Amino acid sequence: MSTVQSPIQHVPATSKASIKLVDEAQAKTNLLGMTQAQLADYFKSLGEKPFRATQVIKWIYQHGVTDFEQMTNLSKSLRDKLSLNACVTPPKVIHRQYSDDGTRKWVFEVTGGSLVETVLIPADDNKSNGRKTLCISSQVGCALDCSFCSTGKQGFERDLTAAEIIGQLWVANASYMSDDNDSLEAVDHSAWENHVTNVVMMGMGEPLLNYKPVIGSMEIMLSDHAYGLSKRRVTLSTSGVVPKMYQLAQDLDVALAISLHAPNDELRDVLVPINKKYPLSELIAAAKNYVYDVNPRHKKHVTIEYVMLDGVNDSDEHARQLVALLDDLPSKINLIPFNPFPHAPYDKSSNNRIHAFSNILSEAGFVCTIRQTRGDDIDAACGQLVGQVADRTRRSAAWQQSIKARENAEL
Repeated sequence: MSTVQSPIQHVPATSKASIKLVDEAQAKTNLLGMTQAQLADYFKSLGEKPFRATQVIKWIYQHGVTDFEQMTNLSKSLRDKLSLNACVTPPKVIHRQYSDDGTRKWVFEVTGGSLVETVLIPADDNKSNGRKTLCISSQVGCALDCSFCSTGKQGFERDLTAAEIIGQLWVANASYMSDDNDSLEAVDHSAWENHVTNVVMMGMGEPLLNYKPVIGSMEIMLSDHAYGLSKRRVTLSTSGVVPKMYQLAQDLDVALAISLHAPNDELRDVLVPINKKYPLSELIAAAKNYVYDVNPRHKKHVTIEYVMLDGVNDSDEHARQLVALLDDLPSKINLIPFNPFPHAPYDKSSNNRIHAFSNILSEAGFVCTIRQTRGDDIDAACGQLVGQVADRTRRSAAWQQSIKARENAEL
């Protein structure tokens, strides 16, 4: 498995009048990120019929239209009313990088000046209409502090709004319509096409700790009036917020992934500290409930994410422990080669070790894949979503101070 080292296009973001910037929209209601039910309520508050919600949601997501004047099946009086009171405002792109392998990364500035990152990874098949998976962030930073994840080292700043979450998907689709990416001035909206085929809530943050905005955003992804994605093409990844896993089972049917990374509590307490609050027995029980609960699911399994750390969690014994742990849980296991970051305390497992680990799982009857490393040439690989993100947290300051102390000790 090799990392693609291809030339990168460093594209400065520009601002165009065709897309309103966040600062211009402060006094208006942002319709981006509203579910159909929320939009219906909004139109009723304006004295309009709730069916207008279906019309507007199609304009926003199926045609990429942000200008109410272009929503031609709305009356002139309603268009004027919306222009005065509302807006459709995606988060502001301040930096983007495109790699020749098709990987794309955006840095967004959200309200208050915080920065988040989003990554689009195409299938490795060179097909223009092939799978394109968008890794979406749900929070600025992350509070869970997994020891192998660079994103966690910046700590947690705040939750993202539904507009900031779904806006990442909106911009990713817009990037295929215009070289200018954050401008749709020259785009024929009748030719708009949603190129993103899969969404994974695996970017910055723990999705289940920002529950309502994440659930609302996924409802829009699934809605036939919006993106119309299959339930199997929308995946939520959690490190194990057990109570919210039970709630998710009742509220929404999407694919579930679990950031496991260790087959026993002693090791997982170190790698994924939330395990101290919700140990493996509780996590696996919640996962089984998600698979087997009363709501019928089309594909009854969860995806287990397991980062491979040299000499830490990659032995044959760890593989056998994982087999025992997942014995009664229908699972697909995704082994993830560790992506090192500066001063990381771990190294990547060797390819031979990863394949030996995988063979034990496969021989036990599990479907086991090894994730191909993509996007690390633009710091977009798994666990690297921190890059240029502004951090204002004590944890990050302490981490940076420890780095300096180590550097001074080496002098």
